[in-house]
Amino acid sequence: MENRNGWVMPTHIIAVAGVVKNSRGEVLLVKTHHGGWVFPGGQVEVGENLMEAVQREILEESGIAAEVGEVFCIASNTGKHPGYNGVKEVPTKLMLDFCCTAAGGELRGSDENDESAWVPEEEVLSWITAPAIRERFTAYLEYAGRPAYLSYVTDPSYRLDLKAHF
Repeated sequence: MENRNGWVMPTHIIAVAGVVKNSRGEVLLVKTHHGGWVFPGGQVEVGENLMEAVQREILEESGIAAEVGEVFCIASNTGKHPGYNGVKEVPTKLMLDFCCTAAGGELRGSDENDESAWVPEEEVLSWITAPAIRERFTAYLEYAGRPAYLSYVTDPSYRLDLKAHF
């Protein structure tokens, strides 16, 4: 939205994700259509609160219901890049990652991902290949009550610009 002085109101995608653990201490991962394993998450929809969005995304992508706990990481993808499927440009993105606990459901794939799996926590980093997702999961492993803040760019290649703790 441009005002009379030519200032354009910024547009950002707000996204959430959850690292879900089950009673055996395993972590829920979903396999994207591009072949990469990630912890479940996605964009917050209009009118939806963050907690609802995390629960919805986890359930949609894996069939698992989750209880949402604290935020362990806030991440900014500060790069914009050309869009696809009719989208002119993909804007910057703010992501909030939550600690979650499995609360029921049946593990499955979905329209958004090929399959889901429970993975021993110590093996998760060997499954995740995307640098930004690896960095965010590392923030989970390092979480000691103070959320991490990450600022990075993913396109045309991954570059971590800042890592700090609150």
